[in-house]
Formats: sequence, C-alpha cells, structure tokens
Amino acid sequence: MQDDSPPPSLEKLDEDLRAAQAKRRNAKPDPGERGKGLAFAMRIGVEIVAALIVGVAIGYFLDRWLGTKPWFLLLFFVLGSAAGFMNVFRVVGGLGGQVGYRGKSETAGSAESNEGQKPADRQDKDG
Repeated sequence: MQDDSPPPSLEKLDEDLRAAQAKRRNAKPDPGERGKGLAFAMRIGVEIVAALIVGVAIGYFLDRWLGTKPWFLLLFFVLGSAAGFMNVFRVVGGLGGQVGYRGKSETAGSAESNEGQKPADRQDKDG
C-alpha cells in the first residue's frame, strides 16, 4: 500500500493522449470543413426567423384589412413558428426541403418488394 507510483494503465493512457494530441497538432485542417458548422447554424437561424417574419406579416396585414386586431397576428405567429420548427426539423433530419420527400433507401426498398409480383398485385399494393 506504500506504492506511490500510478498504475501502468494510467501511464499508458497518458502516453496515448500525448501521441493523439501531437498527431492532431500536425494535421492540417481542411478549409472546406472549417465553415460548415457555422453555415449550418446560420441556416437554422434563418429558417426560424424567416418563417416567423412571414407569419407575423400575414397576420398583421389580415388584422389591418379585417379589423380583427390581434387575433390573426397571434394565429399566424403560432403558425409561422410551427413552420419554422418544421423546417429546422427537416434540415437537421436530412429530409430535404420538399414535402413528402422519401430517402433513397425507402424508394429502393419499395421498388424491390414490387419486382416479384404480378402487375395487378402491384396496383393493389401501391394504391
């Protein structure tokens, strides 16, 4: 119990950490990778703000036109914020910007499952 030296596993870990840090310092960063995170964050911010601005503008002008002050403004503020968050969800999930967009794996899977069927069966299954 009087052994003050750290266990060999900690020494090995320290050595591996130093080697990894040295390797990281020597590696040159890819110029294309540098701004991707900031661009992604800016896109998310723009998606939310643009949807809110459009929703509030529609609500404001409807309220002015119909004389129903603040009801349409509040309604379209909620709808605009929901649309903004849906857009952010699509961007983060990689679904793209189209409504009803399906990824390649889903499309390929449905085409492969239809190959061994008769044409009449395919129509029934596809709708």
